[in-house]
Amino acid sequence: MRFQPAYADGRTQPCHGESFRVSSALPKPGVMNSKPSVFRPLLAGLFVTLAQIFVSVGIIAPEGPLSFRYDTLIQHDSYWFANIVDRGYETTVPPISHKMMEVSNVAFFPAYPALAALLRYGLDLSTYDALLITAQIAAWAFWSYFFLFCERWGISPLLQFFGALAIVAHPTAFFLVAGYSESLFMMGLFGFMFWSSAEGRVAKVLAVLHGAIMSATRIVGIPCAAFPVVCALFKNGRHGLRDIRSWWQRYASAIVVMLGATLGAGGFFLYCLYRWGRWDLYMLTQQSGWAIFPDYLAVFKPSSYHWLIPALNNPTEASQMTMTLGALLLVAVILCEILPAVRRQAGLATRAGFYFCAVVIYYISVSGVACVEMESMLRYEFCVHALIVLAIVQFLHQIRIPPLWVRASGMAAMALLSAAGLGVQGWYVWNFTRGNWVA
Repeated sequence: MRFQPAYADGRTQPCHGESFRVSSALPKPGVMNSKPSVFRPLLAGLFVTLAQIFVSVGIIAPEGPLSFRYDTLIQHDSYWFANIVDRGYETTVPPISHKMMEVSNVAFFPAYPALAALLRYGLDLSTYDALLITAQIAAWAFWSYFFLFCERWGISPLLQFFGALAIVAHPTAFFLVAGYSESLFMMGLFGFMFWSSAEGRVAKVLAVLHGAIMSATRIVGIPCAAFPVVCALFKNGRHGLRDIRSWWQRYASAIVVMLGATLGAGGFFLYCLYRWGRWDLYMLTQQSGWAIFPDYLAVFKPSSYHWLIPALNNPTEASQMTMTLGALLLVAVILCEILPAVRRQAGLATRAGFYFCAVVIYYISVSGVACVEMESMLRYEFCVHALIVLAIVQFLHQIRIPPLWVRASGMAAMALLSAAGLGVQGWYVWNFTRGNWVA
C-alpha cells in the first residue's frame, strides 16, 4: 500500500484523484516523501486514545479499584447497549410508551452492540468490558484515519498537533472512549471518506465495508453515504453534468460505493420488517419511548437558537448554545469558502465532501432533538466539529505561510481555547463517571 503525499509545489489531489493508491507502482518524479510510513498515524492515534483513557480513568474517575474506575465509563445509554448484547433485540408491537429496556430496546442501531457481542462471546469478556474495548478500538481507528488524512495531504507535524488538539479539546470528546457509539460511527465515517476518495478496487471494497458500519451505527450515516457522489460532482464540475454520455464513467463508481454504504442500515430495516412486520420500528420506538418527533424546519426557526451562557451543571443549556454555535461555525466556513481570495486556492473539491457530511449531520441532529429542547446536541455536534477541523487543516495547508506574528497569535488563541475546552471536558468527565447526565 502506498500513500500519495503532497507535491513539491504545495498541490494536493482532488477528492477522487490519485491521493491514495493500492498498488506497487514506482513513485512519480517530483513527489516528496514518496514512502510515508503508515505506522506514524497508527502510533499517533494510539497515543491520543490511550491519553484519553488515562485521563478519564486514571485521573478523573472516582476512587476505587482500577476495574471499578474503568467501568465508570459505562453510563446511561451504555446500559441499553449492554441489554442488547445480553438479550438481543426485543420489543412489543407497537412499542411501549415509556423507556423500559426489558420490554422494548429497538431504539439503537445494531453495529455497536453487535461488534461488542462478538468480543463478549468470542473472548469470554464481561459485557461492560466488551463495550468499552469495542469503543476504544474504534476510537483508535478514528484517530488513525485523522492522521492518515494528514499524511496523505503532507500536513506538517505542528498543524497535525493543533488539529488533533482542537478535536480532543471538545467538551464531549471523552465519549470516544466511553461506552457509547460515537467512536464507532466516526471510525466508520472517516474510514469511509478515506477509502472512497482513494483509487483501486481494494479501496472501494474497504470504503463499502466502513460505510456499512457507519450506516449500521447511526441513522445519520445513511445520507453521509452520498459523500463519494458529492466529491465526484465537485471534481467533474459543470462540464461533467452537461456531458450526459460520460455520466457512467464519471459517477458509476461513486454511486455503487454510496449504495453499498447504505447496506448496514438497510439490513437493520429488513431485520425489523422480517421479525416484527415493521421496517420503521426504530423510529416508532424513538417516538414512543423518547418522544422524538423530528422537526425538519427547526434549523430555519429563530426560536431554535439560544443566546446564553450555559451553566456548567445544566447540560440542556449547553446543548442549546452548542446548536447556535454550530450553525455560526458552518455559516462562517461556507462564507469563507466563497470569498474570491479563498476560491482561488486549490482543494475545495476535497473539502466539499467534509462540509456536506457536517451539514447533513448537523441538520438531522437538530431536527431530531428540537422537540426535546436540543438535549444531547452537545454530543451530536462533536462529529460536526471533527469534520470542520479536518477541512480547516486541509485548507491551512493550501494557503501561503502567513507572517510569524499571525502564526504566533493563532497558536496562542488555539492554546487558550483548547485549555478552556479541556477544562469543561474534565468537569463533564467528573460528572459522567459518577452517573450524572451530561449530554
